[in-house]
Amino acid sequence: MSLDKKIACPLDCFDTCQAKSTDGVIKGSKENSVTNGKLCVNFASLLKQDNLQTSKYEGADISLEESLNILEEKLKTTDANSTLFYKGSGNLGVMQSAPKNFFAKHGAVLTKGSLCDGGGGAGIEANRGSVQNPPIQDLIDSDVIIVWGRNFTQTSSHMYNLVKDKTFITIDPIKTDIAKKSELHLQLNPKTDHELALYLTRLTFMNRLDDEEYLEENSEGHDWFFDISKNRPLVSYEATTGVALDDAYKLFDIIEGKKVSMVLGLGVQKYFEGAQIMRAIDGFAMFLGIHKQEAGGVWYLSDSNYGYEKQFAHKGKNKKVSVASLDFGSYDLVFIQGANPVVSAPNTQAVIDGLKKSFVVYFGTTYNETCEYANLIIPSSDFLCKKDIRLSYGHEFIAISEVVNEASKETISEYDLAKYLIEKFSYEPLKNEDEVLDYYENHNVEYEKFDTFEFIEELEVEPLYKNKTDDNFYLITAKSKNSLNSQFNNDNHVYLHPSVGFGDGNEVKISSKYGNSQFKVKTSVDIKENCAFFYAGNKYVNYLTPNKEDEDSFSAMYQEVLIQIELS
Repeated sequence: MSLDKKIACPLDCFDTCQAKSTDGVIKGSKENSVTNGKLCVNFASLLKQDNLQTSKYEGADISLEESLNILEEKLKTTDANSTLFYKGSGNLGVMQSAPKNFFAKHGAVLTKGSLCDGGGGAGIEANRGSVQNPPIQDLIDSDVIIVWGRNFTQTSSHMYNLVKDKTFITIDPIKTDIAKKSELHLQLNPKTDHELALYLTRLTFMNRLDDEEYLEENSEGHDWFFDISKNRPLVSYEATTGVALDDAYKLFDIIEGKKVSMVLGLGVQKYFEGAQIMRAIDGFAMFLGIHKQEAGGVWYLSDSNYGYEKQFAHKGKNKKVSVASLDFGSYDLVFIQGANPVVSAPNTQAVIDGLKKSFVVYFGTTYNETCEYANLIIPSSDFLCKKDIRLSYGHEFIAISEVVNEASKETISEYDLAKYLIEKFSYEPLKNEDEVLDYYENHNVEYEKFDTFEFIEELEVEPLYKNKTDDNFYLITAKSKNSLNSQFNNDNHVYLHPSVGFGDGNEVKISSKYGNSQFKVKTSVDIKENCAFFYAGNKYVNYLTPNKEDEDSFSAMYQEVLIQIELS
């Protein structure tokens, strides 16, 4: 008799797949209504990747025992204030937080902020008090879905399959796959999302689609928000956003009398004022009444830990530095877990220069570009060899991982590494592994609709178009269907509209005030003429991006930059 083993996909995406292994064959699990028996391309790539099996010290193979001894010695001989713990999103299982517990107890420097969703999350939290998505059924029961700054078919393929027969409206500078499937595509200029939100709020009032009684009872500041929206003539909004009034009116023709959902992506908030921009978009949704509907609502990258008590939390007084602007070279010892900052962090050259000055420990499952600068590499056990729980930031369901394969004796799980170090340093022990997993598996979190919505009452966003010349391009990034951030099959091209004068295969030098790099061109009519488009995980794009933090959340602002392009 075969015995199914549950598998939680650890990857950094909205869907949080649940798989199962039956007699060694891995398939999607129908126990999870989002996965619904299907697995995506990224999960298939994950199963095929080569995992690290051997520790390395200064380029030479060593045993796991030797690597742990070296790590222990380095930690004991390095001041904790000069030790940095840096965790990535290579595996998002809850057990992956165990090493942070050790470094917190050790007094190491930790990071704050996000390379991903921080600004947008801060904006939604300021509006509603928390970043929590409605139940997925509310999305399924909606009639029309507005996809704003998110390539929904790529970032959320399982969620998309649940609603693929709905009517879609896409708001995005790029003609994405979901835009091509949409009844309407508003191809706005980059960093004008807040202006479009005000533009649409103004039209909501003009079309009498707002609900004054609902706004009075459930929000604060809606009159101020509307006043902001009417401070400019409609033709001014048309000019700056690039969205014609006729097209804006089409949106209302499509949604009137319908149950509407809005699915927000990361692209809208990759700027210095990302929180303000998100507050404006969410404010338009509130003005339109999306939040009050029985079906529909607004989805973003939610706080997956909402409603749970973090089982590895340690209330220390550790120094914390912004993940967007930290200088790796300021630390004598840098411990990197499941991350590839050489590709994924902003300002690649600054990252490389910093890592060269530090003793770098890399702890992860695969060899990546950051490993080139690591003095010590410790292989972690892959996700099929350890128990874990994956909380979702796309929907309310969790995924469970049981042990499918026996781990190599030369690899170590995150929990076991933390346990080993805590014992060596005689710190307070971790909670029992099964106790932690049982807590998450048996703890139910109910969606809590916000009591009061607080509109932003003043918008101070410095537009990029103010400093843009005819020779500048906006930098835009988005997910690829064949990769996930820096994992799997990366595409290192720059994509430009054919009308800008560069041809397929041209080698170009692209520069910003933060750096420069070389790219090969691919042309596409899907790219707006004033944009240069790069897929996330492009090895060279972050030579161009600022290692500075946004105004509210200590987070990255990758698209807060104008670039120049010339033939090499």
